[in-house]
Amino acid sequence: MKLDILALAAHPDDIELSSSGTLLKAIASGKKAGIVDLTRGELGTRGTPEIRQQEADASARVLGLS
Repeated sequence: MKLDILALAAHPDDIELSSSGTLLKAIASGKKAGIVDLTRGELGTRGTPEIRQQEADASARVLGLS
């Protein structure tokens, strides 16, 4: 899949918290965007990797990621 924007982050939710407005604006103008989380958040103190994955999937739908 060809993307115009690929955002990279160390943990799930980093991009959503820091750059979602930028992604939403780009997507609204017709760009295709995606996110790569480099970890599953295994060492996080809040939630499990499975919960973080569910949240990331939900965020992708809300943001309209490709």
